[in-house]
Amino acid sequence: MVHLTIDDRPIEVEEGTTVIEAAQELRIDIPTLCYLKEVNVIASCRICQVELEGHNNLIAACALTAAEGMVIRTHTPRVLHARKKVLELLLSDHPFDCLTCFRNGNCELQTLAREMNVHGLQWEGERGVFAVDDLSPSLVREPSKCIRCRRCITVCRDVLTVSIYDMLHRGFDSVAGPAFNDSIQDTPCITCGQCILVCPTAALHEKDDTDKVWKALQDPELHVVIQTAPSIRVSLGEEFGMPQGELVVGKMVAALRRLGFNKIFDDCFGADVTIMEEGHELLARLAGKGGPLPQFTSCCPGWVKFCENFYPELIPHLSSTKSPQQIFGALVKTYYSELSGIPSDKIFSISVMPCIAKKFEAARPEHRDSGQRDVDVVLTTRELARMIRMSGMNFADLPDEEFDQPMGYASGAGVIFGASGGVMEAALRTLSAKVNGTELSDEELNKIRSFNELREAEYKLGDRTLRVAVARNIGEARKLCDRVRNKKAEYDFIEIMACPGACVGGGGQPIYSNLDKWSLQIDLRKSRAKGLFQADQQKEYRKSHENPYVLKLYHDFLGEPNSEKAHQLLHTGHKARPLYTCEGTYAGDKVEHRHYREEKGYIQ
Repeated sequence: MVHLTIDDRPIEVEEGTTVIEAAQELRIDIPTLCYLKEVNVIASCRICQVELEGHNNLIAACALTAAEGMVIRTHTPRVLHARKKVLELLLSDHPFDCLTCFRNGNCELQTLAREMNVHGLQWEGERGVFAVDDLSPSLVREPSKCIRCRRCITVCRDVLTVSIYDMLHRGFDSVAGPAFNDSIQDTPCITCGQCILVCPTAALHEKDDTDKVWKALQDPELHVVIQTAPSIRVSLGEEFGMPQGELVVGKMVAALRRLGFNKIFDDCFGADVTIMEEGHELLARLAGKGGPLPQFTSCCPGWVKFCENFYPELIPHLSSTKSPQQIFGALVKTYYSELSGIPSDKIFSISVMPCIAKKFEAARPEHRDSGQRDVDVVLTTRELARMIRMSGMNFADLPDEEFDQPMGYASGAGVIFGASGGVMEAALRTLSAKVNGTELSDEELNKIRSFNELREAEYKLGDRTLRVAVARNIGEARKLCDRVRNKKAEYDFIEIMACPGACVGGGGQPIYSNLDKWSLQIDLRKSRAKGLFQADQQKEYRKSHENPYVLKLYHDFLGEPNSEKAHQLLHTGHKARPLYTCEGTYAGDKVEHRHYREEKGYIQ
């Protein structure tokens, strides 16, 4: 332990603690724009400067390790003056379009300007202008709003290990971005959106598709249906000031009904169908049919694209079962179309997801097994919240309402898909009941529940031992994939989710402006996952194969899991992708890419 004094207040902290962490323990706020505990500690923004007794120069508190006898002052006139001047210099090179900016009212730079009483600028910068990159179906990059904090670089490199960002150019022209400041669409970006969650400004944000939804809702010729992902029910309320992780499924349904959707369905129904298909696929592989072991889950589009980009040799191990979103989309335009008597081309299918990678997934050309695009538009949690605000509803005062049927009922297993290890646990519940005729206890299932680290476990399945593993982010997944590829580990079934904590920590979830955003995100993920498991406990049926509406789907329409019809609608293939390309991923992108690259001066 070391002893120091901060603003005349003594404190004892563990050796290795930084000054900014010590100040937090005293509830002293030292502002910063770049700091992320244990992730981004590079002192690049210089906003967190403090006075250290015995030193002439001000020192960045985020990178200053506490030492015995230190005397720190955090809010002297000299410190406040220096911070304000640094902030004014950042603002002098920043666009002043706050009223129309995506992060208006939730921008760390804007908040800091207010807190530091900035009402004018001493300097007028050149305000470098960069082309907006909006070619990706998932996210938009506005380099002119980059403040060079490097958060996106470190999260993408050190947590996700994808490394599409770096600092480009020098001096006044420096900016964080992909190689050559090229389009994100040309990179191996997996569109997880973690960079958006940590960006302090709107230099990175999701591609907004709310106008498409408003247009569809106003079209009398269209029957507009919407599916909501499991984790939305424990995160949407946060956008309206409700407690973190609170279940708001009833209010969410009420809000969607008032927005004008013809049918409100639960994507957890699609998750139950996923378990039926993926579970039977695993049983076939265990019996020596249908593909190699281990079988990887394929619910997460960020992970699937990561595999296609970085580990194409493992593609045969990916489950061919579509994600719940795409299964649901295919069934809406076939099964529901048949039940309702509404032609599939008159059904407009929308999903609400915690994930911006789902926008990329829905746009994949192979997801058109219904005869047209299976999911027409994907909204994030943030986009749905914007629509609710625009409508003038008081979300917290809405009554609880129920999903529509037949695709609005889900088992508890479908609900926990959004939590860490939820897909694996849902599958194990069904596999154990089907093969062993017994239920797994919570103590046994706790082996695969966590929020960050890799989890491994073994379960008895018939006359064999099922070896499973669960990875909670792509950084852990890379280590796991290396072990599988190099035959240093043997598993039968592996769940991988791109985002830390899985879907509850997805890149489309609410963004918080906070001193320590990364630690806050960890707490948020835990609260949201707890809410999902509470919802699971409240369900009449807690296993996917017990869902009566799923059983009716197979009896009336699909036949049986992994049937020919099920394969036609609910399964897909995957392909190797080059790491970098200028050609674009989808038809029609090539011209747009060329236009973007010409604008940037890379093509004469």
